[in-house]
Amino acid sequence: MIGPAGDFDYEDAGGGYSVQRRTDPRIAAFVHAALGPARSVLNVGAGAGSYEPIDRNVTAVEPSATMRAQRPAHLPPALDALAEALPFADGSFDAAMATVTIHQWKDTDRGLRELRRVTRGPVVILTFDGTQLDRLWLAHYARELIAAESRRYPDIGHVTDVLGGESTVTPVPIPIDCVDGFTEAFYARPERFLDARVRQAQSAWGFVSPEATARAIAALREDLESGEWDRRYGYLRAQPEFEGPLRLIVAMP
Repeated sequence: MIGPAGDFDYEDAGGGYSVQRRTDPRIAAFVHAALGPARSVLNVGAGAGSYEPIDRNVTAVEPSATMRAQRPAHLPPALDALAEALPFADGSFDAAMATVTIHQWKDTDRGLRELRRVTRGPVVILTFDGTQLDRLWLAHYARELIAAESRRYPDIGHVTDVLGGESTVTPVPIPIDCVDGFTEAFYARPERFLDARVRQAQSAWGFVSPEATARAIAALREDLESGEWDRRYGYLRAQPEFEGPLRLIVAMP
């Protein structure tokens, strides 16, 4: 494949995902329950295998060689294919899943229609509500990041409309010690954003200029050192969950 498959180049910037972006078991419980009794599951935009169930027959699709290479040995190899052109017959799978990926597809609508086409039962999508991203305090420091991310995420209602059928949308609480390193996972651990390896595993920073990133991190570091962050947001350090923008969409045919 020439060039990135979506809006972010994982070949160059996806090297640390298997370390920083691991399956959080509490979030996984939402995803796996939504799959219902399905035995055959298609995982599109599978990345390094986060949230992939091990007790079902899973077919994984991932266009990035860098991400495919990070899949652990206990998971099946992923096929090199795009969400927008799935190489499967109609109704091939009991269920399909796509976790934190639809905002990166070049043609989101086409990818969603492909998911629906090849799936007999539920299509399960873990994503973020772009209108709720500013609920995280990071918006105070990195307004450019929040603005860029808000543009990337498709409207939740539009996603359900494209998938058709009957849909439910469920807010997913983010635990204080979440091990999946997306930005909201560190709502109570602001120091983690000072680590460039953490930011590298969050594609959002790839849409912010180096200058804006440097300003945001410098301001956060200053507030952490002075105690200003804790004066404003320190209560979060003891808050067991964050009701943020994470959403689980389950669409039935």
